[in-house]
Amino acid sequence: MRKVQIGMVKPGDKVAKPIFQENGNVLLGEGVELNDRYIDRLRNLGIDFLFIEDGMTADIIPEDAIREETRKQAVDTIYKTMNSFKDQTVSKGRTIAPDMGRNFRAVFGQIMQDLATRPNMLVNLSSIHAMDGYLFQHSFNVAVLAGIMGIAKGFNRNQLEELGIGALLFDIGMTKVPAKLLNQTRAFTVEEHKVVEAHAKDGFDILRKYHDISIVSAHCALQHHERYNGSGYPRGLKENDIHIFGQIVGLADTFDALTSPRPYRKRYTASEAIEFLFAAGGTFFDLDLIKLFCRHISIYPVATSLLLSTGQVGVVTENNELAVHRPRVRIIMEANGTMPVSPYELELKDELHITIVKEL
Repeated sequence: MRKVQIGMVKPGDKVAKPIFQENGNVLLGEGVELNDRYIDRLRNLGIDFLFIEDGMTADIIPEDAIREETRKQAVDTIYKTMNSFKDQTVSKGRTIAPDMGRNFRAVFGQIMQDLATRPNMLVNLSSIHAMDGYLFQHSFNVAVLAGIMGIAKGFNRNQLEELGIGALLFDIGMTKVPAKLLNQTRAFTVEEHKVVEAHAKDGFDILRKYHDISIVSAHCALQHHERYNGSGYPRGLKENDIHIFGQIVGLADTFDALTSPRPYRKRYTASEAIEFLFAAGGTFFDLDLIKLFCRHISIYPVATSLLLSTGQVGVVTENNELAVHRPRVRIIMEANGTMPVSPYELELKDELHITIVKEL
């Protein structure tokens, strides 16, 4: 399979990886043949790329960091919990989501089990979802990225659990922000900025009321928009005054937000997002933390199409942990626009005269 932009998809192409709705349920499953109606529907849902079946790349299968069933259960839990806070009428004076701590402890436990079975810690988050599901899928992705970072930092089991629960629920304060603000395409006014920025404190206030959610986990909500140079909010904390969990969740939040399509901009590629993070080293984020983060992210995920400096087009078949910026690629188009007689692969870490021009 290979990843293609929605504008390159044609009627008759078949979906190679499921596309998810906001609650984690499948919108279009593997093997569905696309037609004009389906393609228009996907475009209207804000889906800007998808994986399609392709004879030359049939054996290229991106390995997600987390199993599909784990993702579905996690996103469904996040979806139900956050919607219960949006709908205040359901509480009627009772505690909203009384089992929240226990439920999210179980969810993150399953995430950690999945991560423990991986042969390496190079993460590829390749699921595709409708833009309406951004908040729920985003929280899940941030938790996966935070879990990888926690493992890389050598955190113990209790620390990992506190970090994971905080990462799954870090954006719960967004349930207090009017939907029209989250979906608008124009720039925020000063007053609208204040409304949106309040979500960090609102999230902390929600989480600290739960006896089975630690105050450290709650600080993931409070501090994920603090920045290393003191330019963040709500308290303008600097450097190590920001809890390490807040730093990790803030970094994961920024990366996943950049690599997701939003109503007001196109998504960044993973390589563009990592370039942004390195540019922010020492200002928005601790540079050593960025370096650690980037050692565990697929800059060019498997099945990504690349234009090479030779004019050839290749599809990533494998990443190398020791050279994440130099993947192995299968050539599917020569520089003159012809297809190779039989596909062949280049190991870019050995072909130093070839550079990657851009993702396609």
